Amino acid sequence: MSQDELSRKIIEKYQEDERLMIRIFAQWCTNQDLDAVTLYEQAYPNQGENDALKEALEEVLPKEEASDISDEMVMEVLQFFGNDDLAFVVASAAEERKGNR
Repeated sequence: MSQDELSRKIIEKYQEDERLMIRIFAQWCTNQDLDAVTLYEQAYPNQGENDALKEALEEVLPKEEASDISDEMVMEVLQFFGNDDLAFVVASAAEERKGNR
C-alpha cells in the first residue's frame, strides 16, 4: 500500500468516525427532547450551519425506537473528537435536565 493510499484510508476512517460522533450527538439530543442545532449553535456561535448535523438529524430514530445514550457517553465521544465546547454545552444541558426532574 502506498503512502497516498494509506493517508486516504486514514482520512476516510476519521471522517466515518466523525459522522458517527455527530449521529450519536443528534440521537442523544432527540432522546432527551433537546434541539441539536440550538445546542450546536451555543457551542459554536460563529460557525454557521452544519451540513453533517443536518444529515444526521434526518437519520435519527424516534426516541421510542432508539437505544439509550448516556450523558457521559456523548460527552466522551465529543471530547475524543476535540469538541470540548459542545461537550460543555451537553454537560450543562444534562445538568439542567437533571435539575428539572
